[in-house]
Amino acid sequence: MKKLNKELNNLYQYEEALEDSGVKYIAGVDEVGRGPLAGPVVVAAVIMPINLRIKGIDDSKKLSEKKRNELYKIILKEAVAVNISFIDEKTVDEINIYEATKKGMLEAIEGLSVKPEHVLIDAMPLHELKIPHTSIIHGDALSASIGAASIVAKVTRDEFMNKMDIKYPHYGFAKHKGYCTKEHLEMLEKYGPCEIHRRSFAPVSKHFTKQIQMDLFENEEDS
Repeated sequence: MKKLNKELNNLYQYEEALEDSGVKYIAGVDEVGRGPLAGPVVVAAVIMPINLRIKGIDDSKKLSEKKRNELYKIILKEAVAVNISFIDEKTVDEINIYEATKKGMLEAIEGLSVKPEHVLIDAMPLHELKIPHTSIIHGDALSASIGAASIVAKVTRDEFMNKMDIKYPHYGFAKHKGYCTKEHLEMLEKYGPCEIHRRSFAPVSKHFTKQIQMDLFENEEDS
């Protein structure tokens, strides 16, 4: 029990320091989906009630799907405010993944129904944000607020990719969620990219380069 309490205290150290200084509304912000070859970047901003302590919150990647879903329901039920931003693959291709992540974080924060007094962010510096904020490396494992946002973003994106698996059944999106797995690469090679693949990401980009070369060759043949 002492070990569990110590872990809980460590997870809430940033929140408690802010609460002690009189801050009531603390938003945690995190993204999921920077690395995949397909699908959106999903960012969640979450404000949890002060003094609420939820056991089990952690970096969403460390949790089982069952545990994530359980915590997701608790977070949505207890949260003061939650907002989710989707940045689609076309935007990722247009402005790059770093800027897309930043855009999603700013949108998620600005769209909260309750304005936060301080924002805890996983790693990404947000110099454009006018609200007081702290960027924490590995924040999803060090701050309960960021961990909660990580869980909400992960469950939301996984549900979206499960729907994409029904729409584009050849790629196995329900299994790998668009990440660069061996199965995904094999299906990409066999069927080529679909609409939700990120054209600017290797190895997706080579398929479009190949298509451009074929089109140029055909145009030369016709001329």
